[in-house]
Amino acid sequence: MGRAYEVRKKDIQKTGAAKAKLYSMYAREIYDVAKKGGADPTGNPSLKRLIDRAKKEQVPADIINRAIDKVNSGVDESYDRVSYEIFGPAGSTVIVECLTDNVNRSISDVKAVLNKCKCKIGVQGSVSFNYDHLCIIGLKGISEEEIMDAIIMSNLDIEDIETNQDMVIIYGDPKDSHALKEALEKINPNIEFDIDEISMLPKDKIDLDGENLELFNRLLTMLEDIDDANHIYHNVNLS
Repeated sequence: MGRAYEVRKKDIQKTGAAKAKLYSMYAREIYDVAKKGGADPTGNPSLKRLIDRAKKEQVPADIINRAIDKVNSGVDESYDRVSYEIFGPAGSTVIVECLTDNVNRSISDVKAVLNKCKCKIGVQGSVSFNYDHLCIIGLKGISEEEIMDAIIMSNLDIEDIETNQDMVIIYGDPKDSHALKEALEKINPNIEFDIDEISMLPKDKIDLDGENLELFNRLLTMLEDIDDANHIYHNVNLS
């Protein structure tokens, strides 16, 4: 048992450019999720989870509300979700998920980074088969035993559960994310979820050092700077 999920607190980046990228990313994703699943968070669990995460990352309420208002007012924008699977240095791999209104631009931006970092893009499935698509829920104040009892009582299944310091972390099927949280809220209606993500977790992680680690860090930094890049997953131990 234990997926060794890295409990990470996102640093609030100080530069205006970094904040603008973060706000833009959430604005696009909130709009897209609200457009496809409904603009009312109470009836759209994916939207509620996204709004909660945005608030934790200190995205202003005005950014969130404007994205939802665009849907309610009938503004029609179209975004595609595309992912790129990358082979990095010394056995490292990366998956970049983009939310874009111009697929040609996003692939061009990704390839430009790979050329500068001497990395290669793979075909669909060439990297992702080594990752698991999971929902991850982390919370404090409830024991593993209480959580397992709640899950069993609700006839739900999970992939794994672990304790990281004082936080219990649950891994499950993404489609069960909302039901799992509802089961836990029956124990404590006021429970707060410190982690509430849908993620791609590598089945195995590797260590890099020297020039390979420097090149990998450069690759991550440049990929994160791509405007369309929404989520980046990789298999390298960086802690």
